[in-house]
Amino acid sequence: MKQEKNTKIQVRDLNLYYGDNHALHNISMDIQENKITALIGPSGCGKSTFLRCLNRMNDLITSAKIEGEVIIDDKNIYDKDVDEVAVRKRIGMVFQQPNPFPKSIYENIAYAALKHGIVKKGASCDELVEKSLIQAGLWEEVKHKLSEPGTSLSGGQQQRLCIARTIAVQPDVILMDEPTSALDPISTEKIEALMLELKKQYTIIIVTHNMQQAGRIADMTAFFHMGDLIEYAETETIFINPVEKKTEDYITGRFG
Repeated sequence: MKQEKNTKIQVRDLNLYYGDNHALHNISMDIQENKITALIGPSGCGKSTFLRCLNRMNDLITSAKIEGEVIIDDKNIYDKDVDEVAVRKRIGMVFQQPNPFPKSIYENIAYAALKHGIVKKGASCDELVEKSLIQAGLWEEVKHKLSEPGTSLSGGQQQRLCIARTIAVQPDVILMDEPTSALDPISTEKIEALMLELKKQYTIIIVTHNMQQAGRIADMTAFFHMGDLIEYAETETIFINPVEKKTEDYITGRFG
């Protein structure tokens, strides 16, 4: 199947099993480039599991078995000749709890970029650190304390540091697993504004429990329930005029 021009990721007949537990059932969807796609649904419905399929994080779980395809730029990332470490470099991940490395702010950004050979130590590395922190909206707050530990920052700053760290390895896609659920409203607002800015350069997929958040920032929304993709459409359609009764019941708070 030829990839449409603005499609970044094609998911085809994706099934995931944890041992005997069939966790995702025949998921097929096209994720658009330079858009924010939100994955919503009740706890345990498969959102985070699906997100982790997009950068092969589930490979790290021994009981996980995956069938189907995840095609990014015309290449199935589950093909035998694909290196999962290279996949994770191209598809960055930001987790629910900010998880800075136990290193300085500077080293948090520079570490993976140096390791992957994106930059060498010195001026080019300094430049990358500054640029990544600017993109993550954190530079002005930390530029005079780059040698201090990343863990010394506030929760919201730590999450922006993790976003800067993800940007530094120059990914194509950024996955975010409930990136603001541990943050206060002001930090949440900053991260949301940042995501709207970042989508100009990156394709962003976010798992969120916060319906208002999906409504505010997502271009497209996918509703998952019990391992099934129930409905996937433009966010406005999902919230105002869903096709499926299950979607409507969830959006209006009748269950979940």
